[in-house]
Formats: sequence, C-alpha cells, structure tokens
Amino acid sequence: MYAPRAARGLMPVFSRMLEGMEVHFTPELEAKVAESAVQQGRNPEELVQEVVARHFEEESRFIEAVKWGEEALQRGEYLTHEEVGQRLGRFLRP
Repeated sequence: MYAPRAARGLMPVFSRMLEGMEVHFTPELEAKVAESAVQQGRNPEELVQEVVARHFEEESRFIEAVKWGEEALQRGEYLTHEEVGQRLGRFLRP
C-alpha cells in the first residue's frame, strides 16, 4: 500500500478513523448507486466497496505504468513522434 512519506506515521490513526466509515453521497449519486445495484441484483454497500477497491487497483496499475515508462525513457527506450507515425502508417496500410 502506498502512502506519502508524511502520512506513513499516521496510518494507524487513519485505520482507526476509517473503521466503520460513513460516506455521504448527493441524492443524485445515491440514486445512481441504488439503480445500478438493483439492475445487478446486488447490495448497494457491496457495490460501492467493489467500485472503490477497483479504483485503487486501477490507480496502482496506472502508477506502475508511469514508473515503467519513466524508466524506459531514462534508458533511452522510446519512439519519436515521427517514428510512431511511421509505425501507425505501416500498421494501418491495407
């Protein structure tokens, strides 16, 4: 789990604060959650937990991809704009 350096010492405090957390939605967003849950035959709370968990999983993958790209750039492993255009042109030729 990633935490900014300044927040790492506060993680136990945050963990206690988040236990049994309540989140308040606008009436419009709450209606969307309820409608989606009904359409899926699911419990709204479980749906929200899954959506939030998926968000953090995707965020972690994005951060890793950015790091991978930065490392490749530092190694000189990249294509110029012109090279990308040439590859796309070859790819899209019939």
